[in-house]
Amino acid sequence: MNLLLVRPDGIGDEILCLPVASALRRVMPQARISFLSSDHAAPVLAHHPDLDEVLTVTGRERFGDLVALFRRGFEAVVFLKPFRRLMLAAWAARVPMRVATGYRWYSLLANRRVYEHRSDFSKHESEYNLGLLTGLGLSPGQAKSPVLVLTEEERRWAQQALSGLPQPRVVVHPGGLSTRRWRVEYYRALVQQLAKEGVGVVLTGSQAEGEYFRNATAKVPIEKTRVLDVMGLVSLRQLMAVIGASHAVVSGSTGPAHIAAGLAVPTVSLFDPRRNQLPTRWQPLGKGLVLRPDVPTCPRCIGEACPYWDCLDRITVGEVALRVKQVVDRAEDLAVLHV
Repeated sequence: MNLLLVRPDGIGDEILCLPVASALRRVMPQARISFLSSDHAAPVLAHHPDLDEVLTVTGRERFGDLVALFRRGFEAVVFLKPFRRLMLAAWAARVPMRVATGYRWYSLLANRRVYEHRSDFSKHESEYNLGLLTGLGLSPGQAKSPVLVLTEEERRWAQQALSGLPQPRVVVHPGGLSTRRWRVEYYRALVQQLAKEGVGVVLTGSQAEGEYFRNATAKVPIEKTRVLDVMGLVSLRQLMAVIGASHAVVSGSTGPAHIAAGLAVPTVSLFDPRRNQLPTRWQPLGKGLVLRPDVPTCPRCIGEACPYWDCLDRITVGEVALRVKQVVDRAEDLAVLHV
């Protein structure tokens, strides 16, 4: 069978789809498995043993081009997230089996519908993704942790790039798109404390995140001897290699945490208390700790009107530094814990 998995989305979202590819490879070893990715996240999927091809879209394609994409001989397409325009294109292309959730009005465009509400947040995102394979009549079993692949050349490059830093090396990623952020001053203080304790620190993020972080911390310079700032200076594959050559990653609930989990690098993840950010659904599937402020779970963020507006800032620098030491020292036997 020639199958296409569809989720052109964020980096973390796509990583949490990889257990679907692995399950398909396990139950259908002769199948050809392709993945339709966003163009910015696609490099993360490179070299994955359970994907035969990675296709990309930008969201700016003409509808006819999308129809042509789905006419590339696919016998089944699984929409791991229901993108309406892509579902319409698959319907117009007459893909024989079109699997999607059954709860949207445009679910009529699918002919294999799976009825499960993700809004109850009772499962991990990878389990919801895996459940869509029942639309193909498959029983895929339990979701396994996603695994990302680095080439030997990429690993050698990272070791060389980080050779001037002491070990252990910890990636600190102050950015993130979809979650509340820990205060930039706290990230700066964490970097300073880790460096003072002899830890090598790598600062990662986009160019915009790097400019914001540097401007916000300019009045209190960071000790550079044990700190390497690569914010905005590395490609996505190079970021993966840097993470793979490190001993822990500190971040919010964002892509680098899932990259770390896929590379078996322990994580310290800071989750805000919104219901749609529950660790039950979004925690990295690897070794590490999830830190969440001791405040009530909220349905949505209402800004400064909330009495817990300082929610993430209740997690102290000292606590995060302690947890970093914990995951580095206990990496071999540590499962994901909630604190």
